[in-house]
Amino acid sequence: MRRPIFSLNLGTSTKVKLGRAGFQFTSDLQHLSPEQLSQEAGVSQQEALQVLQAVRTGAGGAASLSALELLHKEESCRSIITFCSQLDDALEGGLPVGKTTEICGVPGSGKTQLCLQLAVDVQLPQCFGGVGGQVVFVDTEGSLVLQRLVELSLAAVRHCSMLAEDEEQRAALTTFTVEDILSNIFLVRCHDYMELLAELHLLPTFLQDRTKVRLLIIDSVTFPFLQMFDDLSLRTRLLQGLAQQLITIATNHNIAVVITNHMTTRLKGAQSQLVPALGDSWGHAPTTRLLLQWEGSQRLASILKSPGHTETTVQYQVTCEGFRDADQSQQLQTLIDQSASCSTNSSV
Repeated sequence: MRRPIFSLNLGTSTKVKLGRAGFQFTSDLQHLSPEQLSQEAGVSQQEALQVLQAVRTGAGGAASLSALELLHKEESCRSIITFCSQLDDALEGGLPVGKTTEICGVPGSGKTQLCLQLAVDVQLPQCFGGVGGQVVFVDTEGSLVLQRLVELSLAAVRHCSMLAEDEEQRAALTTFTVEDILSNIFLVRCHDYMELLAELHLLPTFLQDRTKVRLLIIDSVTFPFLQMFDDLSLRTRLLQGLAQQLITIATNHNIAVVITNHMTTRLKGAQSQLVPALGDSWGHAPTTRLLLQWEGSQRLASILKSPGHTETTVQYQVTCEGFRDADQSQQLQTLIDQSASCSTNSSV
């Protein structure tokens, strides 16, 4: 069924320009790039990106799966482990494939470290409890360090080598090497929001030829949208279109989408508090929202939002081998501190 362009959520002037250029249905636009559409319809590149986002997110037809079929599909998908067993337990196995997860936190809290860890972990062979997939890593801040990826890859290979018990696992290790891990990470560098939106527009075509991709990472989604934006309403519209596009990619291609977000200060009366950036409307976009934060010398990961998990806080640490469980001595000290605090409060 062909969908008329006038039914899309676009401005009237944009629809008029598209109509004058001879575009009547969404199918007329699907093969065009933002640059081509801008030239043919006489719209700006920003308008062209908005139009193509609306086409991709709004061109779906009626539901083709029953609720039972969707349940079986979700149950058959393995989660991507983080190598922090407490966080994996809180998420009931790890980050879910087919859903969007946001990781937010202040600089230095470990957001990029967790993303790099996930880029390695998604490639764990299925016989080791992994998904055996590939990853697209979109770097918008230039914070990706290749040597760090090598360190995490070496640690993962050593870990699996120590666990190998049967012939299947030993055979899997022949194709789970540092070279194989690095070759399965497709890196994309975006310098501004236009490049980011353009890459996401092209991504579905890229994924059609690479069916093993099970993870998309954007580190971070915030940085491109903090620059050169005087029109906040335009930024909100672009972010809403981007959010719908990520959900569509996660669902249609059965991959986990992981995005990082900064923290910003919000005034509440006379007090200020740190909250995830990009506003409340963006907060509805991810299925799951994780917060990484410091409490003294301890690193804490909290599930702020999830339709299937309770709000939980666990400890973690970032070591030379990657994202891991907190040291047992640190956890014991936390329990002691909490007990001392409770005793002080009760005596008062």
